[in-house]
Amino acid sequence: LTEAFFYILLSVRQPNHGYGIIQEISEITGGRVVLGAGTLYGAINSMLSKKWIKLYSEEKESRKKKEYLITDKGKEVFNKEIKRLNELLINARRVGEV
Repeated sequence: LTEAFFYILLSVRQPNHGYGIIQEISEITGGRVVLGAGTLYGAINSMLSKKWIKLYSEEKESRKKKEYLITDKGKEVFNKEIKRLNELLINARRVGEV
């Protein structure tokens, strides 16, 4: 996963909307990762098509705020990524690089 995908999946473990996702990612990373709207919505559209997230709710008002939620398939992908990242750390420590 890209870093953006990783943090978006982490941010939609509970229903969250676009601006909330951007805020949460910035908060989690101490401001190191700040997603632009284009990056966020491009990633969201990709994850929707892969069925990693789903549309949870949509306000029918003028701005149509949409909330997204991770799916079981998205949780599976996310958990595999965590295992992969842990393996990277274990291997780096094993050879004395960290």
